[in-house]
Amino acid sequence: MSEDGSEVRHVLVLPDRDAAEEAAEALVDRLGLSEEPQIVREALAGEDDAEDAQWLLIVEDAEDQLDARELDEFAAEWDGWREEP
Repeated sequence: MSEDGSEVRHVLVLPDRDAAEEAAEALVDRLGLSEEPQIVREALAGEDDAEDAQWLLIVEDAEDQLDARELDEFAAEWDGWREEP
């Protein structure tokens, strides 16, 4: 939990479903997460094509212990980025 008592979630934005699925597994191994991040498809505004989507990894960080810089570097390895809260 953060200092204000709310749960911390990190959102990693990845370019496609394959990258999101592979990254979710790799993130569990690398950071020793107790559960795999949630994968969510986010359609881009105004786009109907399934190809025009971003894939999000929602990483729960109840103890607020994950390093944002490490998550930034991890997402970049998959051609993605971490959204700022």
